[in-house]
Amino acid sequence: MAYWLFKSEPGNWSWDDQCARGKKGEHWDGVRNFLANKQMKNMKCGDRGFFYHSVNEKRIMGTVEIIKEHYPDHTDETGRFGMVDIVALESAEKFITLADIKAEEKLADMVLVNNSRLSVQPVTASEWKFVCKMAGLDPSGKTQTAF
Repeated sequence: MAYWLFKSEPGNWSWDDQCARGKKGEHWDGVRNFLANKQMKNMKCGDRGFFYHSVNEKRIMGTVEIIKEHYPDHTDETGRFGMVDIVALESAEKFITLADIKAEEKLADMVLVNNSRLSVQPVTASEWKFVCKMAGLDPSGKTQTAF
């Protein structure tokens, strides 16, 4: 299993919007960065991710699961970019901010710390477990409390 982080502007698509989709989930479209698209091509059903509010909030809101692997993005007229579908799993007991993550020495190499602009990014297994513990989240993803 691999782990990821999905960044979203809460004014465009928020954690509440994601949770409202329920078990059918939602496609993660609109990505126009080649590296982020490459990350999504590597995602497999069952992989887990953090849902992160960017812009002013800069915090992890909860966890998601990939439920459909990479396929063409219907919003891309060029046909070069794709998307995956995700479903909300669990809301964080404590929202973990970018400042919280930067303050942790164990997370110094996290992509979010070093390339915070990348909209879809990998998370290592040790980072996943550590951040889940900080946020009061189930690292196994078996808990489903988001909706």
